[in-house]
Amino acid sequence: MAYAFITGLAGETLSPAEASFLRSAPPAGLILFARNCTSHEQIRRLVADVREAVGAGDDFLVLIDQEGGRVQRLRPPLGRALPPAQSYARLFAEDPALAREAAFHVARLVADDLRSLGINTDCAPVLDVPIPGAHDIIGDRAYGTDPEQVAALGRAVAEGFMAGGVLPVIKHIPGHGRATKDSHHDLPIVTEPHAVLTATDFAPFKALADMPAAMTAHVVFTAIDEAQPASTSRRVTREIIRGEIGFDGLLMSDDLSMKALSGAFGERARAVLAAGSDLALHCNGVLAEMEEVAAAVPELAGDALRRFHAAAAVLRRRDPYDLAKAEMQLGLAIGTDRRHAESV
Repeated sequence: MAYAFITGLAGETLSPAEASFLRSAPPAGLILFARNCTSHEQIRRLVADVREAVGAGDDFLVLIDQEGGRVQRLRPPLGRALPPAQSYARLFAEDPALAREAAFHVARLVADDLRSLGINTDCAPVLDVPIPGAHDIIGDRAYGTDPEQVAALGRAVAEGFMAGGVLPVIKHIPGHGRATKDSHHDLPIVTEPHAVLTATDFAPFKALADMPAAMTAHVVFTAIDEAQPASTSRRVTREIIRGEIGFDGLLMSDDLSMKALSGAFGERARAVLAAGSDLALHCNGVLAEMEEVAAAVPELAGDALRRFHAAAAVLRRRDPYDLAKAEMQLGLAIGTDRRHAESV
């Protein structure tokens, strides 16, 4: 039995109160942040303690944001120094095939690193397409400004993760690149016509509609729904994410504690599930809020449970790979990033 939410934790160890909470309302997954990670052994112990409290089976998701660049919760010495997505975009300009190969192999390398710590889900790749004048919350996290290039590199990353038994979560569907505000702090409103969104923002997600999991955007698209952000909009979920884009994988909200949303946390959780997400994501580790979320969500069932199991099937995959080649490709990507930094 798992409830339709993913939770964070407050710190490096599982408190008795958190353990009691997890036993009473087992979530579908756990998300880790830098505050939860101080050593490899500590991370393994924390994950094991959570799994024990939840009574987790093989399908329990342990998530992290390990994109590279600005967004990587495991930094040296806990994890490899990873270049931002933009490095692969620069390499793509020189040699598209080599850029795709590097993106795949580095993701495959990261997958092995994560699995060694008990982490089986990476909230990446970012498929957002930034435009001039947009907020830099996406910025160098993007694989370029051309939707086809973003899709090509994003697919390479996702396939690298899956080859290593790590579930990729494409984000932020149906697109955050055009937003002029950071949804961590404000509600972005995008006013472009539907046809423009189809050709740009939505395009990489449509190209990767076969991926097993995705995270929604707390962004209002007035051409689709003038009142609600995508994450709480039934119309955006039904007509765009499940309809036009054609995504039928596991759909989770972005963090409920972001300030783009308003209202009590139980209301936020109910809103994202009512809109069509399968899982509500709550990240900040505040126990009172976690309890509100858990009380508001149902057990996983029906299509949500089907999608959850389909996504979790990725966790049982472990393809062989060439470690030396993967490390060489990581060096290539880092070198591209350094050359650019030295030239500006």
